[in-house]
Amino acid sequence: METERKELSALNDQLKIEYQKGFTDVKKCSEILEKLKVGLTHIAYLPSVGAPLVKADLELGRGVLELGALFSISAKDIPAFERYVAQLKSYYLDYSNFLQESSLKYELLGLNLLWLLTQNRVAEFHTELELLSPNDIQKNVFIRYPVSLEQYLMEGCYNKIFKAKKDVPAPSYSYFLDILVDTIRDEIAACMEKSFDKIHFNEAAKMLSITNINTMKEYGNTREWSMNSGEYYLFQIDVKKSDESLTALDLAKQTIEYARELEMIV
Repeated sequence: METERKELSALNDQLKIEYQKGFTDVKKCSEILEKLKVGLTHIAYLPSVGAPLVKADLELGRGVLELGALFSISAKDIPAFERYVAQLKSYYLDYSNFLQESSLKYELLGLNLLWLLTQNRVAEFHTELELLSPNDIQKNVFIRYPVSLEQYLMEGCYNKIFKAKKDVPAPSYSYFLDILVDTIRDEIAACMEKSFDKIHFNEAAKMLSITNINTMKEYGNTREWSMNSGEYYLFQIDVKKSDESLTALDLAKQTIEYARELEMIV
């Protein structure tokens, strides 16, 4: 058993090195992780009723699951991420008094909150928040970040969400935030299509928070928007608008108002 523990610890150290490199070698990371998962079945790495608690085994198991969760984000394997987090909650919540707190605990709990937000699983989002202390929610940067995003969503402050890309608390948050931003952008674009007959290229880019001209052109192409010679995107809608010469401010207000009428934009 001691030999197995040493082998697992050595493998875990290898995975930590890959983590520090940003999991750039996906194949190597996958192979190490598979060996670790097989090896963990030979020790009591998961807390279970009636089984003796071996602190070293639990900490090793927790560490492997944490790195596995972070790697799954890097590999864009969300089902795996959810499985890892489900297992980790037992360590974080049920054995918090037995194990020394992990440095990755709040990063992963915050990532889970952010993922729930991207999927509009708001009820689950708030259920997870109830498991945390008011102090963690208000002061921990990893938890406060998704909480702030949820508030921005409820208030319709989508600009703040776009700007939040610059302030992610850890690189691991970028992938989920990109999903959220893309979904909001698509929803705003859909509102634009339903609200206006046409919109100038620059105004469309401003409302969608796209600063690069080529990126805006690519986005317009993906939505199959046609443009006239005056650099206006033309939308095909059934209801005729009473005023086609709206100002940029009018356009912004009308679009956001339409968006707010939706049940939830995520």
